[in-house]
Amino acid sequence: MPAEPEHWTWEQPDGRGLDVVWRQQGQDPESSDSPAVVLVHGFGASSGHWRYTMPSLATQTPTFALDLIGFGGSSQPKAVLPSDPDAQRPTPSDEALVYGFDLWAAQVEAFCRQIVQRPVLLVGNSIGGVVVLRAAQQLGAHCQGVVLIDCAQRLMDDKQLASQPAWMAWIRPLLKTLVSQRWLSTALFRNAARPRVIRSVLGQAYPSGANVDDALVDLLYQPTQRPGAAEAFRGFINLFDDHLAPELLATLEQPVHLIWGERDPWEPVAEAQDWAERFACIQSLTVLPRVGHCPHDEAPEAVNARLLEILKAQAA
Repeated sequence: MPAEPEHWTWEQPDGRGLDVVWRQQGQDPESSDSPAVVLVHGFGASSGHWRYTMPSLATQTPTFALDLIGFGGSSQPKAVLPSDPDAQRPTPSDEALVYGFDLWAAQVEAFCRQIVQRPVLLVGNSIGGVVVLRAAQQLGAHCQGVVLIDCAQRLMDDKQLASQPAWMAWIRPLLKTLVSQRWLSTALFRNAARPRVIRSVLGQAYPSGANVDDALVDLLYQPTQRPGAAEAFRGFINLFDDHLAPELLATLEQPVHLIWGERDPWEPVAEAQDWAERFACIQSLTVLPRVGHCPHDEAPEAVNARLLEILKAQAA
């Protein structure tokens, strides 16, 4: 398990303070030109999901991980949707906000500038991949590169409608109305937030079954028992018009490396192969056989070796 969690208050322009849990391992080696590494987890996970990544990277450079707002031990404010009656109402600290990739990217940017305070290599898994792409745009030269591990493709976004079956256009208005209802999103969340269900989903995400243990199930289960946990779920499942990775990749100036599980059931490797051909910023694609959506945890030796190679190249 990575280092013990610490807490940072992320101050908002309106005076709100959001509590962010973060971890650090590794010290700055003498004469090191390597950037620090900042690890950003996927949906439903937390900084502890980098349990096998942090110790390895920390041998070479300071390595950080944080819990995105709504997840892990960080603040879990009430989710406000643009369609909600109180969407424009100012709210006190830690009470309510609009979840989305701009929020999470701003969190990562502020964390890098205020806590890390040195150039960074951003690494994101799943939705964390979209977060680090957006954060890299905002950080500019402060970010020296990006690594996407099975980056989320967000097929339910409105901008993806053209790639969906025709019937999806008919049911989408009803679907969006239904999932905006707090009673339904909370019921869906409570059904999913059970150890048996979590273990079943992990069986899909980790097709080899490697490292699916009680510690992992508990890592994902415990944050779901916090009072505000259902709110981040509501905010996320209602993100129908937000950033997509290809749009961000099209204009990104920093180098990008892709690491992908060949058997990812949710983010097909064919999409990663298409991105690698289309976008000039992408310098490499590493496909790992027999693993799925979270290769950093399912096949950590292979992922860590590739990340260390990327770090070495960054320092050269």
